[in-house]
Amino acid sequence: MEMTRDDVVRFVSIASDIMNENKDYLIELDANSGDGDLGLTMSKGFAAAKDEVTANPETDLGKLLFKAGSAISAAVPSTMGTLMASGFLGVGKALKGKTVLDGADIAAFAQAYYDGVQKRGKANPGERTLLDSLKPAADKARELIDGGCDDIKVLTEAMYEAACAGVEATKAMAPVYGKAFVHREKLKGVPDQGAIVGSLLYKALKETFA
Repeated sequence: MEMTRDDVVRFVSIASDIMNENKDYLIELDANSGDGDLGLTMSKGFAAAKDEVTANPETDLGKLLFKAGSAISAAVPSTMGTLMASGFLGVGKALKGKTVLDGADIAAFAQAYYDGVQKRGKANPGERTLLDSLKPAADKARELIDGGCDDIKVLTEAMYEAACAGVEATKAMAPVYGKAFVHREKLKGVPDQGAIVGSLLYKALKETFA
C-alpha cells in the first residue's frame, strides 16, 4: 500500500472535517487556559489547507504538503496556526520529490512534522503542549518501521493510538507556557488542547486508510 496524491488530498480534507467537528470542544477546552479561539483557528486553517490541496494540481507530494502548510499559515497566523503550519512545512521539505509515499515515508512524515513544530515553538515533550501527542506518534512509527512493518494501515492506526496515549498523559503534566501556566491548578486532570489537535491530525491520517 502506498499513499498517493489522491490520498494526500483526502487526508487534508478529512483533517479539515475533523477539526470542524471538534471546533466547539476545542473552544471549550481553550477557554480554560487560553484565548478560547483554538477551535475557530483550526477549523479555518485546515479549511484553507483543504481548499489549497484540492485546487492545486501539484504532483510532488512534498510540495503539495508544503502548500498546505503555507495555506494554514496565511489563513491563521496565530501561535497554534503557525505551529501546525510549521509541521506541514517541515514535512514538505522532508518529502520533496516524492510522488507516492510508502511506510517509511509515513514515519518520515511524523518525524518531520514533530521536528517542524518543535523547532518553531522551542518547547519540549513533557511540557503539556502539542508535542506531547506528536512525539509518541513519531516514535511509534519509527519503532514499527525499524521492526519491519511497512503496512500503512497498521502504521497509521498505531500512530493515532500513540497520539491519544500522549493526550492522556498530559492530564498529569504541569503547563509551563502562557496562560495555561497561570491556570495550572485548574488544569490538573484535564487534557491539553494542543495535544488533542495533534491527535486529531493523526485521526485524519488513520481514517484516510480505514
